[in-house]
Amino acid sequence: MNHESTLDAVASRLARARRVLFLTGAGISADSGLPTYRGVGGLYEDGLTVEGLRIEQALSGEIFGVRPDITWKYLAQIERNCRGVEPNAAHRAIAELEKRIPEVSVFTQNVDGLHRKAGSSRVIEVHGNLNERYCTHCGADHDAGDLADQGVPPRCATCGGVVRPKVVLFGEALPAGAIDALLAIISGGLDMLFAIGTSAAFPYIEQPVLWAKGQGITTVEINPGETRISGRVDHRLRCGAADAMSALTARLDIPPASR
Repeated sequence: MNHESTLDAVASRLARARRVLFLTGAGISADSGLPTYRGVGGLYEDGLTVEGLRIEQALSGEIFGVRPDITWKYLAQIERNCRGVEPNAAHRAIAELEKRIPEVSVFTQNVDGLHRKAGSSRVIEVHGNLNERYCTHCGADHDAGDLADQGVPPRCATCGGVVRPKVVLFGEALPAGAIDALLAIISGGLDMLFAIGTSAAFPYIEQPVLWAKGQGITTVEINPGETRISGRVDHRLRCGAADAMSALTARLDIPPASR
């Protein structure tokens, strides 16, 4: 089946779907100008940090506990890359599908908050959101703000404790609530499952896809590269997320969403 025929087949199934789950990774934000990543952001593929650490170490819960200034140094770089970034056509298309399909859910590995910004209402951010922060001492919530005005690491104005983003750092456990929410969506039944812009290297991405395939649920991968699930899904669109989702919604006569 060629690319256009695959788009036709996926759009035809999507037009009849009532419950759809999107599993998304860094690739869906690439057209918004955010680099895809090994570890984090494609910003750190060239060896060790200046502190002599792998980026996964610098951005770990262990290092944050003893040297939050190091962790925040690199979180600040990621935050600067995310600042001002807007949802792209893929994020907006998924949000628009909520108007056509009774239940559209998103389970994302991304911390950029772009699905919510695009208007999706059922979003599980398994790694958290870089724009949400709290004090590690008193628990008070904090506005994101510009780190240039706060210092690194940022401190709580109430108690002076170290502030951290509500994200899962390397070496930390995933939030049980996020995984439970994913399992609840899956157990409730699905008509289609999409994996978009993710390498599917983690079990909580790969296993739902393989389970859905085994249950006869239509599975779709959108990714320009080869992944662990590429040979297992029903339909594979080897292209960028924005192009694929725009083509699908056009076939459903859904007009492009405005920014």
